[in-house]
Amino acid sequence: MAPVVQYKFRHSNFFTSIYLLGVSMGETQKLINQHSAEDYPVQAPTWVDRLPSSIRPYFYLTRIDNPAGTLLLFYPCAWSVTMACYAVRAPITMAWNYLGFFLIASQVFHAAGCVIDDMWDKNIDAATARTRRRPLAAGDLSRFQAFLSLVPQLALGVWMFMQLNEFSTNFGLSSLVLVVVYPAMKRVITYPQIVLALCFNWGALLGAASIAGTIDWRVFIPLYIGAGCWTFEYDTLCALTDKDDDIKNGINSATIIFGDWVRHILFVFSFVACSLVTYAGILNEHGPLFFFGVGLGALHLARLLSTIDIKDMESLEASLLNNAWFGFWIWAGAMADYVVSMQ
Repeated sequence: MAPVVQYKFRHSNFFTSIYLLGVSMGETQKLINQHSAEDYPVQAPTWVDRLPSSIRPYFYLTRIDNPAGTLLLFYPCAWSVTMACYAVRAPITMAWNYLGFFLIASQVFHAAGCVIDDMWDKNIDAATARTRRRPLAAGDLSRFQAFLSLVPQLALGVWMFMQLNEFSTNFGLSSLVLVVVYPAMKRVITYPQIVLALCFNWGALLGAASIAGTIDWRVFIPLYIGAGCWTFEYDTLCALTDKDDDIKNGINSATIIFGDWVRHILFVFSFVACSLVTYAGILNEHGPLFFFGVGLGALHLARLLSTIDIKDMESLEASLLNNAWFGFWIWAGAMADYVVSMQ
């Protein structure tokens, strides 16, 4: 057992292809001009707006004002940590230590991923209604300024990985391969969300590794794939906001391929996600409370996909945070089952 730790888009993705740097400013401006002021709702003020204007763009660059991305990155880690602690009957204090660690790590790596994504995506973001107000796209920061802010974030992230056991440190760092490969996939394959899902849910494996020093692949591969199906669902749903712009900018997206069938197909992905998480719970010998949590998560997803207006931009962007509740209910069920088992 590992010792207690001492202490990812435009969508939910980390990068965009370097190809996008070749988009000329003239072409970008023409695309911008095709959107009217009414194309996308004005962003409501946040707590970041109270900060000095000189540092405000750096905070917006990391999306720290919007917890959705951090939570979506965190919950697969939380499932894995809790399920691994249940399996090895680790002390509850150990579970809370690791959950706190992964929550902070999720914020750090999500923020760094957003910076990297915007550095590559500057021109395309400027030509997209949803993202044109981001600091780099709006000209509030340069790529060099963004890079300078990225260095300490990555340094902190790598340092955090190094606080884990040796297997987990190496396994965590290996996820950077997917982060590097993902940009090219947006230009090579039709469904780049698949690569995003593999990358964004590495924590579903890393969490277990951090607890036990190894991974029970029989249990955590189904969990990993299930979490990946969930990522495919929420990223595709949010990507509907950019569908028209993606077509103009030549960005591959499942929303373009799925067309009018998108809602039905996302129901299938959600069903598979719930089924695989349930299967992982069975293999891990969980009790009723775990499956009750999965049931609540499934009901939440079903309600979300049934009622969301897929033509309303605000509803679609809010769907990321709404999807995070699916992750919460599964974790809550796993934690409740774990606590009861320790009595």
